[in-house]
Amino acid sequence: MPINNDLLLILKSSTLGEGEIDLGETLMEKFLNSLFESGNLPARIICMNSAIFLTTAGSHFNDILSKFELEGTMILSCSTCLEYYKRVDQLRVGKATTMKETVSSMLSFGRVISL
Repeated sequence: MPINNDLLLILKSSTLGEGEIDLGETLMEKFLNSLFESGNLPARIICMNSAIFLTTAGSHFNDILSKFELEGTMILSCSTCLEYYKRVDQLRVGKATTMKETVSSMLSFGRVISL
């Protein structure tokens, strides 16, 4: 599957939208599955704040994010967020990243989608 080397996706929450948590989780799952099925994969997905829960132990999102990773998308989780939520040792998909690397990515990619 082709990687769009100009596209960066930043996830800021473990849910999509505001409101009911269950609905937000369902929407996030549908979004990630639809994005994967589109065949237009981002070069990087950066998870910040509570979105780091998508990449850590116990998340049912590990499977879909692993599919992105297997196709070549780099999955990154904010190291400060992992530390804050005490999830450093529970990272299951991708690797930790710094805010400096996040800012560098935001400035270098042509298209940045932030959810």
